[in-house]
Amino acid sequence: MADTSKQYNEVITTCRTLFINKMKDYGSAWRILRLPSLTDQIFIKAQRIRGLQQNKEQKVDEGQQSEFIGVINYCIMALIQLENGVVEQPDLSLEDAIVLYDKKVAITKQLMMDKNHDYGEAWRDMRVSSLTDLILQKLLRVKQIEDNQGKTLVSEGIDANYQDMINYSVFALIHLNEE
Repeated sequence: MADTSKQYNEVITTCRTLFINKMKDYGSAWRILRLPSLTDQIFIKAQRIRGLQQNKEQKVDEGQQSEFIGVINYCIMALIQLENGVVEQPDLSLEDAIVLYDKKVAITKQLMMDKNHDYGEAWRDMRVSSLTDLILQKLLRVKQIEDNQGKTLVSEGIDANYQDMINYSVFALIHLNEE
């Protein structure tokens, strides 16, 4: 699993760099987004990925990689919003945002390592299209939980679903990088 950990870190480094650069451009404007808005942004990214996988023609010159990176970063933003709440005005410095970003990544990576141990790296035999479908399924679950005001009877909460979407996206990017 050391290889998986290294590959995971490489993917996250790319995502983190983009997050930092966007923070430098826009500040923490994303802090005003409510969870359903972030969920919808992730849904748009996942739908585009699915479209790229199904359509022969592509009219916008951005591939699956940039969309999976977007899924990861929006999910991390959502996890931060879950913990810190939504604000009316941007309130995070670059340094504070990076600390929160790294904290959410560390927790999510540990979850991946634990599951990866138990599942025997089954994701390595999965198709990128299947990972995309799982992300879309998780999004539909999150939307239902949001419609239920965050309450579940027997299921994992919204945070677990965002974490799974991050990990599925990392796996997809590892696959795409290996092609």
